[in-house]
Amino acid sequence: MGVPVLVLGYSGTGKSASLRNLSKDDVLVINVANKPLPFKNKFETFTPRESQAYRDIIKAMDNTKKKIIVVDDAQYIMSFQYMRRIQEKGWDKWNDIQGDFFNVINHVKSIDDDKIVYFLSHLERDQDGYEKIKTMGKMLDEKITIEGLFTIVLKTNVADGQYTFLTQNSGRDTVKSPIGMFPTYAVDNDIKYVDEKIRNYYEIGEHLSDDEMAQRDEAVKHDDIEKPSTDGRKRKRKSSKNDSNKDEEAQFIETTQDEKKSRRRKKIEESEQGETQAQLAETGEDDVSFEEKEEAPKRKRRANVEVDPKPLDEGTDEVPKRRRRKRGE
Repeated sequence: MGVPVLVLGYSGTGKSASLRNLSKDDVLVINVANKPLPFKNKFETFTPRESQAYRDIIKAMDNTKKKIIVVDDAQYIMSFQYMRRIQEKGWDKWNDIQGDFFNVINHVKSIDDDKIVYFLSHLERDQDGYEKIKTMGKMLDEKITIEGLFTIVLKTNVADGQYTFLTQNSGRDTVKSPIGMFPTYAVDNDIKYVDEKIRNYYEIGEHLSDDEMAQRDEAVKHDDIEKPSTDGRKRKRKSSKNDSNKDEEAQFIETTQDEKKSRRRKKIEESEQGETQAQLAETGEDDVSFEEKEEAPKRKRRANVEVDPKPLDEGTDEVPKRRRRKRGE
């Protein structure tokens, strides 16, 4: 039984380009879309007939001596048959289209044990933001679930100019790999490395030793790309080697911002004080302090109070009562 591997990705994110390091002696490329690969190569390639794609691909898998088989743009096995039969009515068309695709994948169980078959396919995102292999019709999604036929599902990723494979599920896609197979959430976009890793993990045929594989892991792992949170909204990055420099820079920026705010507040206060002094100058009250203004009403109120001129009785400490002047007095 061969090993099927599914590689998903949007167009231009590195699915076909990931084949660049493979040796021409090791690989057969089944080029479903019959388009040139995005790099110079001398691979053995085969393009199936659109009307017989399912049978031609299965025959090529059985007959090749190569240990690595790549079905490039695998979703076109369905798309081309649909376009060829677009005028047909009824359910038979859909049964044939989806059934042929399932049979191609399922046939990997019947080939030699030391062969690994990589299905490169586009993906699609549903209305809830979940990503899966791009299919046609509902049968493969509802009755089969294509990713369920694979133990290893990788996804291409492009960030900051780096092309990588993601190896673990983010909570919003169908990516998966065996426990402990890959060293990090993201690894180099390189099918040659992935093939070496699978053969080492499952001990398939001639494979690299664990020590040799450990060296390869160090060369391709990406510690800087961290697995996203379960909502899959964003990808975080781990601290880089320049953390101390970044902390100092952040402190400098924060200090500079605080200084700017302080200068801004000072200018506002000076401006307000200038406006107040100008207003006082216009009214002739520029020499009167705020406290004096507050006290002024109190002094006026006290000025309306008269002391009863009646003298104190001798031998008493009685204080003469104060009375307010009535209006008109």
